[in-house]
Amino acid sequence: MNHKPAAMQTALSAKEMEQFEQDGYLLLRNMVPPTACEEMLSITEAHLRSAVPPLEYEADVGYPGAPASLAAPGGKTVRRLRDAYHRAACFRQWARDASLVAGLAQLFGEDVYLSLAHHNCVMTKHPDFGTATGWHRDIRYWSFTRPDLISVWLALGTENAANGGLKFIPGSHRMQIEPAQLDALDFLRPDSPDNQALFEQGITLALQQGDVVFFHSGLFHAAGKNTAASMKASVVFAYHGKSTVPIAGTKSAAAEDIFLGRPAQ
Repeated sequence: MNHKPAAMQTALSAKEMEQFEQDGYLLLRNMVPPTACEEMLSITEAHLRSAVPPLEYEADVGYPGAPASLAAPGGKTVRRLRDAYHRAACFRQWARDASLVAGLAQLFGEDVYLSLAHHNCVMTKHPDFGTATGWHRDIRYWSFTRPDLISVWLALGTENAANGGLKFIPGSHRMQIEPAQLDALDFLRPDSPDNQALFEQGITLALQQGDVVFFHSGLFHAAGKNTAASMKASVVFAYHGKSTVPIAGTKSAAAEDIFLGRPAQ
């Protein structure tokens, strides 16, 4: 049986919208009920056991400390279950949830679209081989006419510093970053003095099952290694407004964009 996420009781407040504009992220506690989270988590675990494609492995990402190849120890540790939208109805229900779309429409101020080209996954981070992710912006590898998308992160369980939880630099989506601060992959360089000051502003979000985070595609974020005893799993989708269009011929235009709704009148 599929369990739909419960709707938010009220629309986003003016304070919440201001916080998103100022900090680049908004944390909504207990937005999705345990029944819906457990259903998504159960399917995630089943698909991991059966290695249901499409998958991304730790060896594929090439991050520092990741296995060097699929044949290396931990090489076939799954980093992401790709195309979550088509894996099960419960993921589609969450991606299209009316309360979620209503909040996004408030923030965009226009029609809301779901991008299946980016995120659209269950992010998993396993003990031992769940490598750290450096400070980066999602928009670094997305190609749209405007850099204003919102990623929506749903915690299927507890997330904290010990198991590689999300870290943000609040307000960094509004900062001017010089090319010298970035490496060849557009990650913030650890050896840059300017970046050291930015890193000191970083915070780790402590999330519980059902918590949801909206964050701007230009916000610098990172995640540590999973040093806990169990896997961490999060569902992530990316959304944009009508005026933000994927550029033809790029990866951002390689999959469907789904119209979800309009702002309340």
